Amino acid sequence: MKKVFPSIIVLLVLLLSSCGDKEYEDSHVFFTFHNDTHQDPVLASAMNPMSPGVFCIIRYAYVSGRHSFSFENNQGLKSGSPVWFDGIDQRLESWKHVGKNNGLVVGYGNLDSPAPFYAYDLQCPNCYEQHALPQRSCELKISSNGLAVCSRCGRRYSLNTGGNIVAGEGGRKLTRYHASTTGPYGVLGVR
Repeated sequence: MKKVFPSIIVLLVLLLSSCGDKEYEDSHVFFTFHNDTHQDPVLASAMNPMSPGVFCIIRYAYVSGRHSFSFENNQGLKSGSPVWFDGIDQRLESWKHVGKNNGLVVGYGNLDSPAPFYAYDLQCPNCYEQHALPQRSCELKISSNGLAVCSRCGRRYSLNTGGNIVAGEGGRKLTRYHASTTGPYGVLGVR
């Protein structure tokens, strides 16, 4: 019961904050991750409001017949091994809701005070929509200075300012989702 209560709070906050803001993508992403259970330090680094500018890629994978997540931040840290699903992850069916092609980027921006918490899709919104083929990836790479770069089109997006294009041809901003966290070793919710 103790672990269900934080999930309910995160879901309520996400639902209440989702009204009236056209800046966010209207999609079927509904991701909840219990870092209070998994204790992944790489993900925790991006969920810490005292570490603005640290962003973490969340990837889903099916490895050796098991669902898992991996985490990698823009400071070069990676999870040492896959984070295997537990009973909560299985019940939430988290693997079905990790962005357009099994990837998200989360973290606190470093240009506002208080720092806003962001969640983006890991796919370039301009290339993914244009070249949408089954299992085709237009995955972004993230850099230590808070930029997401598409190797296909060359656009650079600022993770610190809401995903706007800062270099390259014009187009759509990064696909952004509502997100909340209860702290580094708490619950992450993305909708």
